[in-house]
Amino acid sequence: MTNGPKGTVPPIGEQPNRLDKSRLPSRHTTVGPERAPHRSFLYAMGLSSEEIAQPFVGVVTTWNEAAPCNITLSRQAQAAKRGVTAGGGTPREFTTITVTDGIAMGHAGMKASLVSREVIADSVEITVRGHCYDALVGLAGCDKTLPGLMMAMLRLNVPSVFLYGGSILPGRFRGKDVTVLDVFEAVGAHAAGTISDADLAELETVACPSAGSCGGQYTANSMAYVSEAIGLALPGSAGTPAPYESRDRYAEAAGRAVMELLKSGIRPRDIVTRKSLENAAAVVAATGGSTNAALHLPAMAHEAGIEFDLFDVAEIFKRTPLIADLKPGGRYLAKDVYDIGGVPVVLKALLDGGFLHGECLTVTGRSLAENLAGVCVPNDQNVVFPTARALSPTGGLTGLKGNLAPDGAIVKVAGLHTLTFSGPARVFEREEDAFAAVMARRYAAGDVIVIRYEGPRGGPGMREMLATTSAIYGQGMGEKVAMITDGRFSGATRGLCIGHVGPEAATGGPIALIEDGDIIDIDADAGILSIRLDDATLATRRTNWAPRRHGFQSGTIWKYAQTVGPARYGAVTHPGAAAEDHIYADI
Repeated sequence: MTNGPKGTVPPIGEQPNRLDKSRLPSRHTTVGPERAPHRSFLYAMGLSSEEIAQPFVGVVTTWNEAAPCNITLSRQAQAAKRGVTAGGGTPREFTTITVTDGIAMGHAGMKASLVSREVIADSVEITVRGHCYDALVGLAGCDKTLPGLMMAMLRLNVPSVFLYGGSILPGRFRGKDVTVLDVFEAVGAHAAGTISDADLAELETVACPSAGSCGGQYTANSMAYVSEAIGLALPGSAGTPAPYESRDRYAEAAGRAVMELLKSGIRPRDIVTRKSLENAAAVVAATGGSTNAALHLPAMAHEAGIEFDLFDVAEIFKRTPLIADLKPGGRYLAKDVYDIGGVPVVLKALLDGGFLHGECLTVTGRSLAENLAGVCVPNDQNVVFPTARALSPTGGLTGLKGNLAPDGAIVKVAGLHTLTFSGPARVFEREEDAFAAVMARRYAAGDVIVIRYEGPRGGPGMREMLATTSAIYGQGMGEKVAMITDGRFSGATRGLCIGHVGPEAATGGPIALIEDGDIIDIDADAGILSIRLDDATLATRRTNWAPRRHGFQSGTIWKYAQTVGPARYGAVTHPGAAAEDHIYADI
């Protein structure tokens, strides 16, 4: 036969093999005479017969020009592809979407944020299924992209390695490190007249000085720490800042590692177990991470067929000490953790204190404890502490339950001075109305601001409320009011802000029955969220309640609202692994 673009085409049915394809998905597109048309497409893209005969590894990124979080991922993908090639595989690069929360925040665009997590997972699944890829390397930057890719890996259950794109470098303003959170809070300060137009303009130009995800222990960094703790990422890979080209070494190593997983047969569901999910929750609690982890960890568990809901996550939060002094509740940023040794230092401190399951398998093929054997917690720093000198005996996040939240709620308590609060409800039916009231100072110290109909189904999309909470802080009212919502809060939110209240208002949950002036009691120490109304009063109000029509009666967000489940179980949109009748990796 004649030459293809590279190499020589062997006789039909005699494809050379470095790794036996007889049980790999890519045999369906590359092996045998009936696949000659399929191979012709591959030759058209410059592949040789040898490359076609190798395992096909999808290298998926969320690269885009929407925000700095993802802008370096294309470069890192090239390094990952080199690693796949060196390991004897054939990389096939593709991209998927992102919705960047910092830009979507504070307007209707935020309704697309959580929806994007499902679109990411679905689009990766469809790409891999359609092209029969054998393994995955996934690179992600912004908040929802991390759980979205890890969910896809668990759903498909092909050998996979996750790689975080890295955090942004700190900005500098008037001699202090700053992040985008400072800009959000400055909006409130500007409205209160405490900073000038010029100050705000200067701050916005220096807060984000490089590529990378937000630098505090917000959702992106929280889920990056999860990726190492749960075992889907290489040790140390989550800490290196995005602009550092040394990240390419981790990317190349990820490509090599996925080929070793393919050869050994280790899959994501071998790695992600009940115990590794507990490890993941522990690292979030220990670092004062994002409340969004209480949404994403149940969703990841769902993809693996493991029961692990908000209350399970909250139980781990309660028993894990806070050992990292990180923003928004603390003083330091992701780069400061990198400077003292990265995520392995946090994990080692927890392991030494008896707060991790060290026997859990990881993508190195070794256990978590084996990966951490040579790691120590440096003494000459104040960023991460041994558990014996923990900042708090319980983690930086707390689960709540009560007659206002039978299906639970979540709050970040790291850095808070007051964990109990009682006050009259100030009710808003959507975030825009609450934000307008805050900017106009139409609220008072002691109020409990209620923002409802922002849940997964009612929003739809379960918006984050960072614009509103930051404006309150910027006005100096951060610990003088409380807030509850069936929506979400950004990982950057601080204050007594309780999210994920369930059941949500759209399904007739108690939050839908609150009226202005009702007294709400919050006790984050005891884990209680309640309203001072008896069951009979709530029952009477429920008979007069009617569902509220949202503003999305067509399109993707409408479709999401038809299928999304409760926040307690991760706001997922399909039955999950417990209902599957086949695993893609075994086709």
